[in-house]
Amino acid sequence: MFADLHLHSHFSDGTFAPEEMVARARRCGLIAVALTDHDSVEGCERMRAACAAQGLEFVPGTELTAELHGSEVHILGYYLDITHRRLLTELARFQRARQDRIREMCARLQTLNVPLEAETVFALARCNSPGRPHVARSLVAAGHCRTLDEAFERFLKRDRPAWVPKARISAREAIALIHEAGGLAVLAHPVLNHADHLIPALAAEGLDGLECFHTKHSEPDTQRYLALATQHGLLVTGGSDCHGDSKGRPLLGSIKLPYAYVEALQAARRRRARRRRPGSRAAPA
Repeated sequence: MFADLHLHSHFSDGTFAPEEMVARARRCGLIAVALTDHDSVEGCERMRAACAAQGLEFVPGTELTAELHGSEVHILGYYLDITHRRLLTELARFQRARQDRIREMCARLQTLNVPLEAETVFALARCNSPGRPHVARSLVAAGHCRTLDEAFERFLKRDRPAWVPKARISAREAIALIHEAGGLAVLAHPVLNHADHLIPALAAEGLDGLECFHTKHSEPDTQRYLALATQHGLLVTGGSDCHGDSKGRPLLGSIKLPYAYVEALQAARRRRARRRRPGSRAAPA
């Protein structure tokens, strides 16, 4: 009994529809999945319906870009109320910032004599949360680059000529927003953001969990994060961070999180719900 709690659909920068994601998850033998699109919960209803049809458990989520002490961190929100008004308002604001970032990237490309229009990227993305992968795909489709890797190496990686920093909120704000929407806040892929030294401070800010299992984590990385989760009283999660076919072979199924960790998340969610209920006595975390 296994789960994958880090998946991206075409509602952000993945290439699979929610239904295709669920069908593939079932073929991989998973029994529970989470959709964690960047700054979006728009695919969650379709993912939920597809999971119900296929007999899989579904966890609604999102992935927020935040910062702490000047360092970028990604915060996953799980078990979100996807109708929560302030959550939706904030996600819409983050999406507008993403769209402005695409416009700025295209403006910089044009100064390099690469005539890519933002509207072309938006037409390819067909979502409200576009990102750099959509710019890279557009560059390849227009013949400006041969591969996605070339697009990132020449133009889109940090310190390349068309790179534009992402808009970020504070980690405290991200965690608080997730909690307000009834969710649990988890630090994503800490090895990618070199975030080990931030884990104690994030735990003090109310972080609930740590993504210990990830396709970019080596076995020593995973063991280190499991130890840090225990040390700081954090829940353990994991996922493939699958973005569909955009990076070659799909990653879905490459990480199989034991279902016991999902059960621990469910228990933590119930404790948080009891604490939020008016008149209830606070339960220990």
